[in-house]
Amino acid sequence: MDAPGFQLALRFLVILAVASSAGAAGACSSVTFSNRVYAACSDLPRLSSSLHWSFDAAAATLSVAFVAPPPKPEGWVAWAINPTADGMIGSQALIAFHQPNGSMGVRTYNISGYGSIAEGAIDFQTSDLAAEYSGGVMRVFGKLKLPAGTTAVKQVWQVGSSVADGVPQQHATELENTQSKGTLDLIKGAVSVSETSSSRNKNVHGVLNAVSWGILLPIGAIFARYLKTFESADPTWFYLHVTCQIVGYGVGVGGWATGLSLGSKSKGIEYTTHRSIAMALFSLATLQVFALFLRPNKDHKYRLYWNIYHHLVGYTVITLGVVNVFKGLDILGVAHKWRAGYIIAVCILGGAALFLEVATWIVVLKRKSDVSTKPYGESSSNGVQKPLSV
Repeated sequence: MDAPGFQLALRFLVILAVASSAGAAGACSSVTFSNRVYAACSDLPRLSSSLHWSFDAAAATLSVAFVAPPPKPEGWVAWAINPTADGMIGSQALIAFHQPNGSMGVRTYNISGYGSIAEGAIDFQTSDLAAEYSGGVMRVFGKLKLPAGTTAVKQVWQVGSSVADGVPQQHATELENTQSKGTLDLIKGAVSVSETSSSRNKNVHGVLNAVSWGILLPIGAIFARYLKTFESADPTWFYLHVTCQIVGYGVGVGGWATGLSLGSKSKGIEYTTHRSIAMALFSLATLQVFALFLRPNKDHKYRLYWNIYHHLVGYTVITLGVVNVFKGLDILGVAHKWRAGYIIAVCILGGAALFLEVATWIVVLKRKSDVSTKPYGESSSNGVQKPLSV
């Protein structure tokens, strides 16, 4: 390569490296403020937000600027320090929104519980409170006096879509909202977000229910519907069916129990549809299990009615299970790959069921065709041939 060409390539690589470094530094470094300069910034992992701050250790004062887009222009954004826990309850919040006169303003709130909040003094002395709104983004500014010797704080941030009569209304309860919390290290200038036990329990809840109601029960139904068509599979199909359903029900009970535990620890956060489907699903599945003890013999006059009940309730449980798995995926806000993976699993089960449906109908029709070509059946024990009943 000639010298000019080499220099051009070198310059391109330098520009590319600088651009990559700038991108790695995060979007917060490109945010500027009029008449305000901060020593550090960090892109927060939730709600497309960022935090900018300067900390004076000697004076124990923290100057902050929180930047986030509210869901709607008439909404609100908040940043808070929680001196006692790592969640919303107990947080000392700065909340910015459009005031009744149309201007932007910041108010302080001591969040003592779920539900409606009231403006009031917080545990930290505040000053220089201000707010801005432009380009669909709100900015909250403020200075807080911290206890002497503070080196790190637990922060919580949030956004909401509406304000009524000067009161910020409840925010959404998606994963982005419920997990918008972490630790701000004032000395190292770093933000960390640790996975909470609640988050782990939600993941366990999701996995248990997806595997049980969403996969094992449909597989058990496939065994029962299609394998019993083949005489050589009797009674193997029955044992496979019962095994899948009992294991699926057992795992599902575990998932249901973790859901109850999560609900009891998440006061004020409700997923009504998901919970209602889960209650109906668990009730019907439990009824199905106990109905096994009332299963009549094959030649009993009530066996036909029991079969109708068993099929209707069984298919209802499977349908509700799959629907509620998708509801749960929406609530958890999982990465696209997990949703895609479950969709693929459902499609595989559906494709297998469709193939077996066609195959078993072919077998059944062939048997009927074979029977119709024989005017008489096998000889009876007394040597007299009798017509086959179709």
